[in-house]
Amino acid sequence: MSNSLDLAALDAAVEDVHRAGMPGVFAEVRDGEQVWRGAAGVADLATGRPVTAGMRHRVGSVTKTFTAAAVLQQVEAGRIGLDTPIARYLPELVPGDPGEAITVRMLIDHTSGLAEYLPYAYPSLKAFPVLADTGPQSLDDHRYTRFDPLELIAMGVSAPPASAPGSTPGLYSNTNYLLLGQLLERVTGTTAERCITRNVIERAGLRDTFFPDEPEIDGPHARLYEAWFGMIDPPRDYSVYDMSWTGVTASLVSTVADLNRFYRALLAGEIVSPASLERMRRVVPVISQEMKVIDYGLGIYPTQEPGLPVYWGHGGTVWGGGALAVIRADGRRQMAVAMNLQRWNRLDSSGVPQPHPIDHALAAFYRLAMYG
Repeated sequence: MSNSLDLAALDAAVEDVHRAGMPGVFAEVRDGEQVWRGAAGVADLATGRPVTAGMRHRVGSVTKTFTAAAVLQQVEAGRIGLDTPIARYLPELVPGDPGEAITVRMLIDHTSGLAEYLPYAYPSLKAFPVLADTGPQSLDDHRYTRFDPLELIAMGVSAPPASAPGSTPGLYSNTNYLLLGQLLERVTGTTAERCITRNVIERAGLRDTFFPDEPEIDGPHARLYEAWFGMIDPPRDYSVYDMSWTGVTASLVSTVADLNRFYRALLAGEIVSPASLERMRRVVPVISQEMKVIDYGLGIYPTQEPGLPVYWGHGGTVWGGGALAVIRADGRRQMAVAMNLQRWNRLDSSGVPQPHPIDHALAAFYRLAMYG
């Protein structure tokens, strides 16, 4: 067995994240056959119930890797053309010139130019990305709202486009992945959730990963605390929430062990073919939701410290919950982390999120977990 994981250092580092202000954090780090699982803090601030490494968790946009893999499987089967205009499949959803110019590939790598629908679905977020002019009120208003994905898509498609289709940098937009969900339904004759469950989740052998049917999370889980840049003080629990606002873009529930198992299977060629995996790792510049330019592939993106090996994976956030899962390019070492507080950074007088001790503690944990 490899002895490359410093178990005591990982224990201390995850505890440091909690001490920095994160209510609860849990993770699994693997190097070959060696596995470390750890947790620190509480799952419930009111009761002090501890968080544990096996808890189920809303993993946010990590879902996008699952959705992208399901689409690529249909590409391999000849039912979808990666460079075919989306209007050939969904003319009623992306009509006119945009539908003929936007390809399936552009939806997966966020170069479609389509706007993000969230500021239109959540009125108090209308000013996004101008954070100081946003507010959290509509998060509460929509706790039990059952959104129709077609209505959300229409909001994004009808909004002013971010850029011309295919131009870079692209704009990270959940509208793209809701459209991919409708594309899966059109070509498979079943719901996108069932398609992804059957062809991706079950193929990877995941036992604790699922699309939720109800606002509650089934099974042991932590409460999820949202601060919205200090505007919710103290942070509020959003663990009970109807996830139709995000669907196949970011609604999966999983565990850190399942996320690591999924990415191992993906890089081992057990979910998509080696050719599809190679396509997934071809990146383009994309403006993230944090308004930073990142490299983005087909449902995955690279993470790398200068001069050190590259990792592939995806991060995600929902109201109150965050996750990150990455795997080294050779498939040997990997990390999955979950946390139950989001948007902890307060804004300065210019409306810019300020650094927080949590940021430094998380960065230190990530470096240790990925590079030792």
